[in-house]
Amino acid sequence: MKTSLIKIVFFLALFGILTKFNSVKAQSDILAIDVLLNPDQTMLDSAKVYNALMQKNYSGAGSYSLDELHTPHITVLQCFVRNADLEKVYAVVAKVVKSEKPTKEKLTAKGFYYFPYNNLGLAGITIDTTPALLRFQTKIIDALKPYIVQGTLDAFVPNADGTPIAAPSKDYVNGFIPDHSGAKYNPHVTIGLAHEDFLKELIAKPFNRFTFKSASVSIYHLGDFGTARTKLWSSVK
Repeated sequence: MKTSLIKIVFFLALFGILTKFNSVKAQSDILAIDVLLNPDQTMLDSAKVYNALMQKNYSGAGSYSLDELHTPHITVLQCFVRNADLEKVYAVVAKVVKSEKPTKEKLTAKGFYYFPYNNLGLAGITIDTTPALLRFQTKIIDALKPYIVQGTLDAFVPNADGTPIAAPSKDYVNGFIPDHSGAKYNPHVTIGLAHEDFLKELIAKPFNRFTFKSASVSIYHLGDFGTARTKLWSSVK
């Protein structure tokens, strides 16, 4: 009787583990990814200064620091891909990086913008588009088109506090190519959440333009509000 009870308990525990494993596996079949440029220290320093201002203005749900879990970056392409295709995705991105050499180009920060959300704004430092940057984006999109699929909120890195991923995150990624590429591309470094009134005042002030470069190209698993949460691949080993 005791042996049978142990077997039953073991079976139930194993069943629970396998069920949990299969659930996690099912949710990770599709990932929200960001092919991005990692800016150099000049841009990082500026982004962190403005991020601190954002947090002073608003420190509620969704507010965050720029750190290893919220990497300052310049998005080139956001999309959903299958986990099974990741190695192929890394390979084609590496090929484009090798041919286009985006880290050699000098970029210019030109001002601010924000994306409104629930009386708040997700703000960023905007960057001048250049022919080389647009060409790089076009080649990345063309290289990844065979692997891009439609995704859901389950494809994002879950929030540590258990709050749901903001619904616009999914719509933004699914619609990135038609809405944010080519003539509609708005390269920027996201600096955080703040109240709209604060951001309108910030945008109205004169902006001191500055130049910087990209240190590397990476692919990240996306978190809430388009944050770069988990590094999957980098052009720098």
